[in-house]
Amino acid sequence: MPNTLILLPGLVCDSAAWAAQIEALSPRVHCHVPDYGLRDSITAMAQHVLDTAPAPRFALAGHSMGGRVALEVLRLAPARVHHLALLDTGTHPLAAGDAGARERAGRMGLLQLAESRGMRTMAEQWAKPMVHPSRHGTPVFEAVLDMLARSSAEQYAAQINALLSRPDAAPVLPTIICPTLVLTGREDLWSPPEQHARMAAAIAGAELCIVEQCGHMSTMEQPEVVTAAFERWLNQPT
Repeated sequence: MPNTLILLPGLVCDSAAWAAQIEALSPRVHCHVPDYGLRDSITAMAQHVLDTAPAPRFALAGHSMGGRVALEVLRLAPARVHHLALLDTGTHPLAAGDAGARERAGRMGLLQLAESRGMRTMAEQWAKPMVHPSRHGTPVFEAVLDMLARSSAEQYAAQINALLSRPDAAPVLPTIICPTLVLTGREDLWSPPEQHARMAAAIAGAELCIVEQCGHMSTMEQPEVVTAAFERWLNQPT
């Protein structure tokens, strides 16, 4: 198993997104969760990950926006990453035309809500389609809301800017040669299984894992399944 595992959270998420994996893996591997601060581009976030990494080489896992940051780390410094996991994420840039305009409007509407009524109010609206319906009103759902509410509208604005200006990461996929896990929830409406199947097919030897009864927040919704997939992935030789 690697000595160091860097875990990259998604949009206005923090180490709570990885709490179960950190608890399970920490006895054997040093887990590090970077803080993006107010960086407002995927490239700046990736450079920060490289600049603050606690080891020259490391395993790298990214969830949602963190997956995009992970792919940018690979583009910038491929030799430093010896295992890669991409969870509930994607590679496509902002779409042209009406589809891109709709995404921009949706994100800016949520930002306006966060600025006017607070992060938790925004989170209550945003998180419902992010998790499996069976988890609405449960402690898992409350933990997601608590995590999002710990962030600020200023951080949210910076990270939305990063996502709206995100690069096309698809060209990175065929360059990846390290053991790679590609994982998403069966009911992830934001990052569906079909998208992940295409990503895995573009990476030589990648493992595709579809988690049942699971939405976008896989690490929190089905922590045991995700941790078991991590155990398999991290035990693969480089």
